[in-house]
Amino acid sequence: MRRPRGEPGSRAPRPTEGATCAGPGESWSPAPNSMLRVLLSAQASSARLSGLLLLPPVQPCCLGPSKWGDHWPPGGGPHAGPVQGLQRLLEQARSPGELLRWLGQNPTKVRAHHYPVALRRLSQLLGSLPQPPPVEQATLQDLSQLIIRNCPSFDIHTIHVCLHLAALLGFPSDGPLMCALEQERRFRLPPKPPPPLPSILRGGQRLEAALSCPRFQRRPQQHLIRSLAEARPEELTPHVMVLLAQHLARHRLREPQLLEAIAHFLVVQEAQLNSKVVQKLVLPFGRLNYVPLEQQFMPCLERILAREAGVAPLATVNILMSLCQLQCLPFQALHFVFSPGFINHISGTPHALIVRRYLSLLDTAVELELPGYRGARLPRRQQVPIFPQPLTTDRARCKYSHKDIVAEGLRQLLGEEKYRQDLTVPPGYSTDFLLCVSSCGSVLPVRAQDPFLPYPPRSCPHATRDPAQRVVLMLRERWHFCRDGRVLLGSRALRERHLGLMGYQLLPVRPRPQPHHAPTRTWRPAPQPPGMTNSVLRPAATL
Repeated sequence: MRRPRGEPGSRAPRPTEGATCAGPGESWSPAPNSMLRVLLSAQASSARLSGLLLLPPVQPCCLGPSKWGDHWPPGGGPHAGPVQGLQRLLEQARSPGELLRWLGQNPTKVRAHHYPVALRRLSQLLGSLPQPPPVEQATLQDLSQLIIRNCPSFDIHTIHVCLHLAALLGFPSDGPLMCALEQERRFRLPPKPPPPLPSILRGGQRLEAALSCPRFQRRPQQHLIRSLAEARPEELTPHVMVLLAQHLARHRLREPQLLEAIAHFLVVQEAQLNSKVVQKLVLPFGRLNYVPLEQQFMPCLERILAREAGVAPLATVNILMSLCQLQCLPFQALHFVFSPGFINHISGTPHALIVRRYLSLLDTAVELELPGYRGARLPRRQQVPIFPQPLTTDRARCKYSHKDIVAEGLRQLLGEEKYRQDLTVPPGYSTDFLLCVSSCGSVLPVRAQDPFLPYPPRSCPHATRDPAQRVVLMLRERWHFCRDGRVLLGSRALRERHLGLMGYQLLPVRPRPQPHHAPTRTWRPAPQPPGMTNSVLRPAATL
């Protein structure tokens, strides 16, 4: 028997056909000057920037049947040409054997929506004729195997139709076809919502239950505020408040009412709290870059540090790290942690390295932010790099980052010798991109210049005579901010603040949020720090 042919017509378009990689009249490889203006300005369209970065926009495609089922709207649908012709051939098949041959001999043209058509036609052939033709068991088994093999690509509508038609045809409910379809149906069911909180829970119990419920982790603010307001004072235990603090820090929720409640609880329960609990209560304030309005918050922490500093060294340093992010370091606590007795006490302990890293960061903060401090400092032999690797959140979300796209744009624009990526500068801060720019705006080769500025800056007055500016492009991803998207997280703000105090010029670059269907990415430059003008990065004529 000859191989059946579909309806004549044009072939289906390939996904890559018709893709445009630049706007009308634009070349594929633009001049460097024009690309710099596009990359560092907010006036470029998505299509233009996509073309400059050699990223052709993705053409939308349909992967399976839509809500139209087997009947497409006028003008055709995604199954045009031979695919649509195969559907008509299945609908007009005169016997089960012919029906199966259309499916088996056209594997490249068969789509998910063809199988319900085949089952429906088979049901018509068996039920509408006065004397239905005999159906070989092998024919039903072959059709069953075809559906089982391809049902993982079905959508939920196709699966429901196949289940209904297979039941009408008499396929056993415990047979392989029904089991495979039922399994795929269960996979596509939405997860069951968590059970509602019992009404008998009150106060601290209700707050604790809310914090451990997945539904409240997505929209937690109002539920937590209401639960906190309904709690009696004796129900707000340290355990409950620690859960609340960890929840806010983990989900980057900068909720003033909840943070003020934690600050007030810490002040009221000062005498009953040890430093290991206090470090967890203070964590969200530093991470979320929030200084509470509670006037006794800082004096209370200073008293706790004076009382508990020698009991738990790691907890003491963790509290100071949170205060460092808030620019509220107490001098007395710094005297203690930089003393030889404290340093000798932590040496040889399991957490010695992390404590030394935190002490090195505290020493950097003293050097850059506290010019009036005259107390003990961390000995140079005890100092270690602060952040020798990218932060944990950046490593975990690297596949969502825009860093590779920015790097490709800089490579095409400037060349690999005129920027450095992921360079760690003294005393241990990682930079996204570092450029050396002359006073006239020319981008200099990094290898021909010393990319590092001297540290500490006040001990090297000759550094001011270096005419080249070190410009750091700070890529600001959405997870670098609190959930509201306006305030940088404490660790990010601390790094940018210290780099600026060391003499680096900062140029924040923040990706612009795109609609869900947009395949391209563009940027808008964040507000520039004082003293930073666009002329610094104006491309030179020699580029």
